Amino acid sequence: MCTAATYKSKDFYFGRTLDYEFSYGDQIVITPRNYSFHFRYIGDKKKHYAMIGMAHVAENYPLYYDAMNEKGVAIAGLNFVGNAVYSEVQSDVENIAQFEFIPWILSQCASLAEVRELLDRINIVNTPFSEQLPLAQLHWIISDENESITVESMSHGLHIYDNPVGVLTNNPPFPQQMFQLNNYMHLSPKQPENTFGENLALDAYSRGMGGIGLPGDLSSSSRFVRVAFTKIHAISGESEKESVSQFFHILGSVDQQRGCCEVADGKYEITLYTSCCNVTKGIYYYNTYENHQISAVDMYAEDLDLCRRIGQVSKTMYYPGVCVFHGYAKGSYKNKKLLKYHICSIIKYFNKWGWFFDSKRRRINKQVLKELKSHE
Repeated sequence: MCTAATYKSKDFYFGRTLDYEFSYGDQIVITPRNYSFHFRYIGDKKKHYAMIGMAHVAENYPLYYDAMNEKGVAIAGLNFVGNAVYSEVQSDVENIAQFEFIPWILSQCASLAEVRELLDRINIVNTPFSEQLPLAQLHWIISDENESITVESMSHGLHIYDNPVGVLTNNPPFPQQMFQLNNYMHLSPKQPENTFGENLALDAYSRGMGGIGLPGDLSSSSRFVRVAFTKIHAISGESEKESVSQFFHILGSVDQQRGCCEVADGKYEITLYTSCCNVTKGIYYYNTYENHQISAVDMYAEDLDLCRRIGQVSKTMYYPGVCVFHGYAKGSYKNKKLLKYHICSIIKYFNKWGWFFDSKRRRINKQVLKELKSHE
């Protein structure tokens, strides 16, 4: 199945493993701000926050497994087979199909507070994407740098739980997962003291004995405990390299190797990929079962407004009867952190498109000027 976790050093990190016996053709997908999302029951959303994540793309629609948006909200859907139940379409609520849940949240929420408000009026409906792609039985972990929640749609309604450990796996339901942590409160990264019998000369003969009893099997309950323990006690420096490396080690504690989890004759569940999102900076890191080299995609190095690609799909027109005014709040003048992000974004933009000569932009401008002269 799957495991998701959060991690905080200098920046905020969020990621998951996807464990399954085959792949649907997973790929990194960036949805720009102006890409029109069609929602089955609430219409189209033509303008929204940009997002990046791992998805299967069907009919030009990104079916995200996990993703984050440019505002610092991240979400992952994990299997919840046998417990997930979705509703029929209802009136006076926002009806969202299960496969629309991730883009619906990320397209319009800049914080967990906004997510909670949105969830107050949602109805997750049992509409499949297509006959070929039926409903997936999922529950979700949603996080920003301050908190995490778990969302479970079950036969007795939609449940929203605070998630203080920032971890999610699969079954059983989240309250039971949290309750079982009581069974492991004795675990410690420190060496144990002899409380068995003070008159016995007992010896901590090996390192790591404070963790005796920590589950090591691949069941979802055991993975929940193991990753929660590993994450809580994980220590890293604050650099990007140290933080990302540590995050992959945290989720690596529950990696599934081919041959260890048989789901049918000759079929084995493996960790298809592991992701790590630097939610603060908008960088999506990942590796795969066949390639443990960590790769990265920077959302802000891409054309999130489609302004670079717009010339490929439409014409630039001169219309003197309209004036367009661009208003801005001068956020970089007031916030050093925002100023830093803007400077980094500018550097990445010019590194990609050219510092002194932008051949593509010059070609577009030349064509527009030519058209203007033809109308004189």
